[in-house]
Amino acid sequence: MQEEGGGLGLPQMTEIELMQRLLCEDKERSQDEPAIAASIGEQMLHMDLMPLPRSMRARIRDVCSRVKTKNAILVGGGIGHLTAWLFDLWCGSLEENVVSSGNKPETLRIIEPGTRFGVIIDRLIRRYAAESWAVVIAKPWQEVSAESASGMAAGIALSESVQQTILPMPPDLVIIDLPEEERATAASTAFDLISPGGMVLVQEPTVPTGDVGAPEEGKVPTQAQSKVKSFNDWIGVIKRVDKYHSLGFVELTGGTLVALLRTNSE
Repeated sequence: MQEEGGGLGLPQMTEIELMQRLLCEDKERSQDEPAIAASIGEQMLHMDLMPLPRSMRARIRDVCSRVKTKNAILVGGGIGHLTAWLFDLWCGSLEENVVSSGNKPETLRIIEPGTRFGVIIDRLIRRYAAESWAVVIAKPWQEVSAESASGMAAGIALSESVQQTILPMPPDLVIIDLPEEERATAASTAFDLISPGGMVLVQEPTVPTGDVGAPEEGKVPTQAQSKVKSFNDWIGVIKRVDKYHSLGFVELTGGTLVALLRTNSE
C-alpha cells in the first residue's frame, strides 16, 4: 500500500471506501482458528473464561494484516488467545510452517495486569521467538497509559520501575480486548494516545435493555446500572471521534467490531 493516508500506510480514498477496505474479510486467508490459538481457547473454556467471538478474532487479524504498524498495543492480554492469532499473522504459523504475512510491528506491548496470565503470555512470546519486539506489561491499562502520557509530555526523569512500563510512543494501533464495562474508558484513553493516522480496534458494548433505575446516593450501582453508564460513556466516545475523525463499524457473528481512526492531530 502507498504510505499517503497516515501512520498505518493506508492509501488515499474516501472515508467510506477506506473503512470498507479496512474492515472487510480477507477471503484469501483461512478463517479457521490457528492451532496454538485453538489450544488456548480450550484452556479458556476449562477456566470459565469468555473469549472474543471467533469471527471477531479473525476480523481483527484480517484488519491487522492490511496496516503497517510501528508501535502496537493489545489491551487485555488474558491468557494469550488473541495474542496467538496476531503472532500467527505476524510471525507465521508454527504448526503448519506458514511464513509471516508481513506488516509486523516494530514493538508490541501486551497489557495484562494479572501476573499469572502475564507469565503464560510471556511463554507464548518466547514460543514465537518474539522477545526482541513483544513485551508483557503487568499493570492496569489506565495506569500504564497515564504514566506514558505524562512521562513523555513532561520529559521528566522517571524511576526505573516506571520506565519499564512506558509505552513506545506514539502508538499507531491499539486493540482492546476487555470486559464491556471497561471498553469505553479504555478506548477513549487509547484514542488520546495514538498518532495521526493511528487506529483503535474494539468490540462495541451491547446495548442495555430495560429500566434499571437511577443509582441511589451512597450505594454501589447495580451491575445493570454500571452497564448503562458504561454504554453512555461509549456513546460519548463515538460522538467525540465522529466529530473530528473517522469511524467504521462491521457487524459480525457475536458482535460489532469498531475502528476509531485518528485522521488529524486534534
